[in-house]
Amino acid sequence: MKFFIDTAKLADIKEAKDLGILDGVTTNPSLMAKEGIKGQQSVFDHYVKICELVKGDVSAEVIATDYKGIIAEGKELASLHPGIVVKVPMIKDGVKAIRYLSNQGIRTNCTLVFSAGQAILAGKAGATYVSPFIGRIDDQNWDGITLIAHIAQIYAIHGIQTQVLAASIRSSLHIVRCAEVGAQVVTAPLDAIMGLLKHPLTDIGLEKFLSDHKKVNAK
Repeated sequence: MKFFIDTAKLADIKEAKDLGILDGVTTNPSLMAKEGIKGQQSVFDHYVKICELVKGDVSAEVIATDYKGIIAEGKELASLHPGIVVKVPMIKDGVKAIRYLSNQGIRTNCTLVFSAGQAILAGKAGATYVSPFIGRIDDQNWDGITLIAHIAQIYAIHGIQTQVLAASIRSSLHIVRCAEVGAQVVTAPLDAIMGLLKHPLTDIGLEKFLSDHKKVNAK
């Protein structure tokens, strides 16, 4: 399973990269705003900085919601760097734009997906990735992991090449569960990724090893 980090913060991207497990980045306007990045050119420049930092796909989201606007913005984003994947919302004009961009050789990530039916449409349209938001689904007392499993099963049955990119990750357990049910990619904040490192028995075991080492080497 590929690991993407969901952020626009360069320091977090670098830390995940230094860990040796980073395969890509996903961003959105909210994450850009969180880093104080304002203005279209500043946003574009920041995307390029991310692409130069990461050897992998970087999802850059369109703001337009109409067909022509999505296509125009998608082409502009794709021209910034070969690593850019155009992030398009799951709406009617978004699906139409995904088909057009796909036919033009521009890779896409269909975002804001909350049902298997939406994922089927994204796959049929030729999306490179589909992003089910499992944390937001859980917030509505539904089961986001079950949705990931359903989409993965449908894609496998019908040979759909679109990759399931689990998004809106809230915990390290979400990451593990997504891996169990067949997500090809997970995008998560740094703390959820780093949380995979932690286990109390690891800390206890390391403390004992170090303590015994001191005893063995005591003068």
